[in-house]
Amino acid sequence: MASHEISFDQAKTRVDELVSKLDQYSHEYYVLDQPTIPDEEYDKLYRELVELEEAYPELTQNNSPTQRVGGTLLEGFEKVAHDTPMLSLDNAFSEDELMAFDRRVAQLVDGPYSYHCELKIDGLAVSLKYENGNLQQAVTRGDGTVGENVTANVRTIKSIPLTLKKPLTLEARGEIYMPKSSFIALNEKREEQGEAVFANPRNAAAGTLRNLDPKVTASRNLSVFLYALTNVSEQPVDTQDAALTMLDQLGLKTNPERKVFESMSDVWSFVEDYQEKRTSLPYEIDGIVIKVNELNNQEKAGYTVKAPRWAIAYKFPAEEARTTIREVEWSVGRTGVVTPTAIMDPVQLAGTTVQRASLHNIDLMIEKDIRLGDTAVVRKAGDIIPEVIKVDADERSEDSEPYVFPTHCPACGSELMHLEDEVALRCMNPSCSAQAKERLSHFVSRNAMNIDGLGERVVSQLYDKGLVKDVADLYYLEKEALLELDKIADKSADNMLNAIDNSRSNSLERLIFGLGIRHVGSKAARLLAEEFETIDQLKAASLEAITAIEGIGEKIADSIHSFFELEEAQELIDKLKKAKVNMTYTGVKRKEVETDSMFADKTVVITGKLEHFTRNELKERLIELGAKVTGSVSKNTDYLIAGEEAGSKLTKAESLDVPIIDEAKVIEEIEK
Repeated sequence: MASHEISFDQAKTRVDELVSKLDQYSHEYYVLDQPTIPDEEYDKLYRELVELEEAYPELTQNNSPTQRVGGTLLEGFEKVAHDTPMLSLDNAFSEDELMAFDRRVAQLVDGPYSYHCELKIDGLAVSLKYENGNLQQAVTRGDGTVGENVTANVRTIKSIPLTLKKPLTLEARGEIYMPKSSFIALNEKREEQGEAVFANPRNAAAGTLRNLDPKVTASRNLSVFLYALTNVSEQPVDTQDAALTMLDQLGLKTNPERKVFESMSDVWSFVEDYQEKRTSLPYEIDGIVIKVNELNNQEKAGYTVKAPRWAIAYKFPAEEARTTIREVEWSVGRTGVVTPTAIMDPVQLAGTTVQRASLHNIDLMIEKDIRLGDTAVVRKAGDIIPEVIKVDADERSEDSEPYVFPTHCPACGSELMHLEDEVALRCMNPSCSAQAKERLSHFVSRNAMNIDGLGERVVSQLYDKGLVKDVADLYYLEKEALLELDKIADKSADNMLNAIDNSRSNSLERLIFGLGIRHVGSKAARLLAEEFETIDQLKAASLEAITAIEGIGEKIADSIHSFFELEEAQELIDKLKKAKVNMTYTGVKRKEVETDSMFADKTVVITGKLEHFTRNELKERLIELGAKVTGSVSKNTDYLIAGEEAGSKLTKAESLDVPIIDEAKVIEEIEK
């Protein structure tokens, strides 16, 4: 019967029936992976529902499968505070660290306990709120306290039910991910259309979920695994396993690859098993999450400032792959160091396509006997650049020959030196174009003079066109010259000139670091600026005066002294002075720090991702408050500042009873 031939009441009955049937068939297909009807039959029923809703728009339900296609463009994402923080987990990287976690749990929990093991899905964390069984809100993890409202996009994900099987009010949390098959299909399509491809499934999932067009999200086949029920006290469950079983019964998708174990040795066997199986799974995982199973034991174990004490994430070791080295590319840094990079056949590694890998330096190439055509073992850990671990000499062809190292600079043609005390080749030509460009890029970088808009492409053009030969030339640029550059319009030129002008007033330590003096990092630059106050006093300082500063060794002192003896360096400083670049330290001195600051004379370590500061910005503020900021936790550490996804430093701080504070506490102290 055609839709226009039935009454409103008949249509309403049929719409209710179709929505219920299609919801069940969708659950069987997308959640259970067990379809019970052919695709053609589903499509026929779906078309019937569309026709009825078009004939009687008032019958269109919020939970209708026709409402998953995505609506109008979003203007942005509303910020939403989580009722309960979405905490990160501490990490373990070895069996010993898992055993140490087990010992800590035993001390916190009096009585028997078991562990619930789950696959760690490599996706994007999300919180789903249901009221009376209906999906009301979906929020990303964000910083753990505040996330983004992505409800419109989440409604398009077919594995997430719009209505639960029971009219319950609850919050479920999980990981939205992109299946490997969807990722491959998406990248193939983007490549055909000349668009940039996504680096890995996680990036693709994150970009898709946060796209302002829900139709885009609907088209990319995201999925979800739920792993937590937050308000369990209101539900009849007493273990993590029971909570996930309840989510299953409500129609929410959980990962079936989970088990409960009585001992950590059994947990380790599970970890080893899935470390082998991970590549055969239809989705990316990067570890195993281990949780105390009993909810009452979780309550006994409690929480740290950033993570539960009853859970830990075992992170798989760096993934390795085999490929063939085709070329070695040599690049020149700002100090003249020439470094090798292997150009290889493309290979999938840790979820990304890799074609370049670091060879580090000539000594390591000699030690590993790396040759063109070699089969190489390549490793990548996290976001660290891939590196060649070793080559398989057994697979070499008979005519393979040792690699012939370059004798002249690839940029300027000058003869390269392999100094006795160094592992790298070095171009000694101070006029080398590659070094000059690198020095310019370093000078304008965030931790140096922080000149926005002057990226590598712009710097290279400025140098190649003869507009800039040294860093001081930046302060003599005129708008007309900038407009000669490729893709630089009127507004861009104005922004660059404003950024350059603003940098004139930077405190002295930024200038010292920006000059690129060998061995002088940002920390040493600050110590020097604070001690000598002006560039002239630093320039006139003796070796003894420089080495007398705590934290400045002979190597740094020699480098500074040698730099300022150079005629070129003296001319550069004069040129910068004429350009009205500040030559005085304007920061807070340690001796001027208020003694009532909680950080005064304290040793502080920073770990994890920060929301309100970059790591260096926070470091500078802490130093202004009198702190000594170091990179590793020890018994002498007074405070650990833990951001999101804090790892081994947090674990070590807890084991040493080092006080742990969050970013909010630091901001409170700064505002005092």
